[in-house]
Amino acid sequence: IGEAIRIGGLVREGSVTRDGLRADFAVTDLAHDINVSYEGMLPDLFREGQGVVAEGRFDASGRFVADTVLAKHDETYMPPEVAEALEKSGKYSSGYKPSHPGDAK
Repeated sequence: IGEAIRIGGLVREGSVTRDGLRADFAVTDLAHDINVSYEGMLPDLFREGQGVVAEGRFDASGRFVADTVLAKHDETYMPPEVAEALEKSGKYSSGYKPSHPGDAK
């Protein structure tokens, strides 16, 4: 709680709600969801079912309060292990290839 971290995954389909500049949504790796709140303008590429990275902190209630949201149509901003897990699930096709042979598990 309170420590700045970065999370990444897909924006869960059907999870986005907006109220003015506030957006609430879930980030998923298809095994676990993290509820996120963000106050500000979301990136143009932000969409349900697309890759996202959020930087921020967990509050006392367990909600992730994002200071920054990055969105991309591929795994560029996504941690490699998340992109790989999503691709293995068959629900995300990124063309992910580890950048170093030792990165694949």
